[in-house]
Formats: sequence, C-alpha cells, structure tokens
Amino acid sequence: MQARNVWQAMARPGFVVSWWPWRSVAYLVTGAVTGAVVLVGLVAAVAAGGVLALVLVGLPLLVLTAFAGLPVARLERYRLRLMDRDPAPDGRRPVTVPGLWPWARTRLREPGTWRELGHTVLLAVLLWPVDALVVAVALLCPLSLVATPLLMATVGEGREAKVLKEWTVTAWPAAFGVALLGLVLLAVCAYALGVAAGARAELTRLLIAPRGGDLDARVVELTRSRVRLVDAFEAERRRIERDLHDGAQQRLVALTMTLGLARLDVPPGPLADQLAKAHEEAGAALTELRELIHGVHPKVLADYGLQEAVADAADRSAVPVDVGLRLAGRLPPAVEAAAYFVVCEALANVARHSGAGRAEVDGEHRDGRLFLRVGDDGRGGARAGAGGGLTGLADRVSVLDGRLSLSSPPGGPTLLSVEIPCEWSERCA
Repeated sequence: MQARNVWQAMARPGFVVSWWPWRSVAYLVTGAVTGAVVLVGLVAAVAAGGVLALVLVGLPLLVLTAFAGLPVARLERYRLRLMDRDPAPDGRRPVTVPGLWPWARTRLREPGTWRELGHTVLLAVLLWPVDALVVAVALLCPLSLVATPLLMATVGEGREAKVLKEWTVTAWPAAFGVALLGLVLLAVCAYALGVAAGARAELTRLLIAPRGGDLDARVVELTRSRVRLVDAFEAERRRIERDLHDGAQQRLVALTMTLGLARLDVPPGPLADQLAKAHEEAGAALTELRELIHGVHPKVLADYGLQEAVADAADRSAVPVDVGLRLAGRLPPAVEAAAYFVVCEALANVARHSGAGRAEVDGEHRDGRLFLRVGDDGRGGARAGAGGGLTGLADRVSVLDGRLSLSSPPGGPTLLSVEIPCEWSERCA
C-alpha cells in the first residue's frame, strides 16, 4: 500500500530513495516562492490603498485585501497534495444568490475568510523565509560537500577546493572523503526535509482547514437545504397530482362518457363492437390513471391529512386492518407523505408475504415527534434487504431525520416502527 503522507513514508524503509524527499523539497521551495510573491503583493496593495484612500479610491482596494487569503488558501490546498494525498476540506458555504455583493457579504461573515487572511500574512512575513532557510541548510550544504571533487577538478585546477567556504581541501583522498560525508549528510537531511515539510504542511492544514464551528454551520446549512429540497419535492408531487386529476383524468372521463353515448346511438354491428372495445380501453386507462394519481400523492392525504389517508389505505387493504392512529391536527406535508407511504408499503407487504389474518396501524404525536407502528400476526421473518421497498422507505424517513426499525422474528409477529421529528403545522380546534 502506498504511503498517504510524508509521515507514513518516513516510517517505512526506502524513504531516502523514494520520491518523498524530493516532494518535500518541492513543497518547501514552492512555499518560499509563493510567500515572497504574496509579500510583494500585500505590500503593494496596502501601500496603494493607503495612498489612494485620500481620494476614497483606495478604500475598496483595502477591502479587497481582506480577500487575499482566498486564492492563497486555494493554492495552499493544491500544494498540500505534495505532502498528503488526502485533500484538505474547503468548508465554504455555497452562495445561492447571484451577484458580487451577496458573495462578498457571505465570505466576510465566514470565520474561515479571516483565518485564511491570517495564514496569508504569516506566510508572507515568517513562513517563506523559514522554508528557504531549511532548503538552503538541509539540501544545498550536503550537495556542496558531494560536489567537492568536481569543484577541485574544475575551479581548483586539481590542487584545492573550498568546502562551504570555511576550510580548504588540497588532497584527492580528502576530497572524496568529504564527498562521502556529504552523501551521508544528504541521507540524514532527507529525513530532516521530510520532517520540516510535514510540520509545515500540518501547520498550513491547521490554519486553513475548517474548524468544528464551521463544520457545524455547514451541517446546519445542509440540513436546511435538505428540508427545502424535501418540501419542494412534495410540492412538485402535489402539483403533478393536481394536474393529472384536474387535467388528464377529466379528459379521460369525458372521453369515456362520449364513447358510452356513442355506443347507445350505433346499431349492432362491427362499428358497435369497436366502440365497445374503445369504451372498455378508455375505462381501463381511467382506472390506471386514478391508481397512478393515488400513488403520486393521494388526494385524501392532501385534503384531509394523515389520519384519514391511513384509514382509507386500511379500507383498501386485502387484509383486515385495525386503525388506532390518534392525531390532533395536520403535520408538515413531507412528514405526512413519508408516513403515509410507509403505511401503504407495510400493508402491501403484509398482504403479499406475511400470511397474516389481521394487521394493526397505530401511532400518535408526542414530544415533538410522530410515532407510527404497523404490526401483523403473520409468519414473520421479514427483512429490509438492500434494494427492497422498506430500504427505500427507510431512506425517505432518514431524509427527515427520522428512524425506521423492523422487528420480525420467525413465527411472528412483525412490527414496523417509524419515528419522525416534527411539529404541528395545523392544530384542530
């Protein structure tokens, strides 16, 4: 298995001859170059903003300096891939309203923007000189020792060579000895470069990665977005049901009546037989459309609420069902729809697989949660396997932060329980 970061690579044999020391050098060198460029850019921006502030032109420039951390942090996340294969999270909140001002307002309110600006200033003032110093000491010094024989043969004309400009080597055995020492130091400094680059990467990740509070805010925003999507989905289902009920269904009803009247006016014969067949097909299409409308979003659920819709589903069940659902009002549409389809799927499974003689549906709303239970006296042994209907219902309930549990030991009984957090949207008088 390949090392995921420089720390794992240093803990394994063969680090010196791997690419990780050179990745460390590349990380430190690019850090030094980036820091120097950022320093020049910040000094120029602040100086220009301060001078132009007298004529109010520099104030926007100074404000834009607060966003300097955004591109630098993005570049740092890209550079972190040299040291760690796992990407650094961004943690940015999405800006749903188009325009420059909503984007700027959202970014200025994020703690991550100011944290990244602080990292940018630290990079420009302190970190890049440290990167350059580490590379100079840990890489250039050993390489200069290794190059001693070459320097003695070229610059020193075979007679002498300066080692680190500190002492002079005048014999070839000494020159090769210094080169061998340089190779040993180069191997040792490879680990030093790895430690320095790894620590530098960890510091960068600590400064620019989102904190727990940022993640909590992100989770809250995602939760709200999920609720909005669920509500929009249920509204779209109701719109489709209404359009089908008021549009296509009414046209099919009119067509069925027209064909029925035409049958009365046509004498017996081939044409009458064709009209009878068309009349039957139109009636079958109308029945299928009504079932489709009921499956999309039953009208009784939209008009009268969950309690009446469950009673209607119990009346249509092939197995006798006792309903004990007690609700004192209307719940949010998404909750009612999820609970209703759970009941319908559970009763369908009872009729198809359980061999039960009777089923029961009960539940209530208390402590800010809807509790729903569907049980039967069948043979048991039911399982919520992958890809099954209950798995899809569990996913639908989980979108609402709810839970679905199934108890079905061999021999029965079977009990399906649902718990969904919700508040009343409309209370009965």
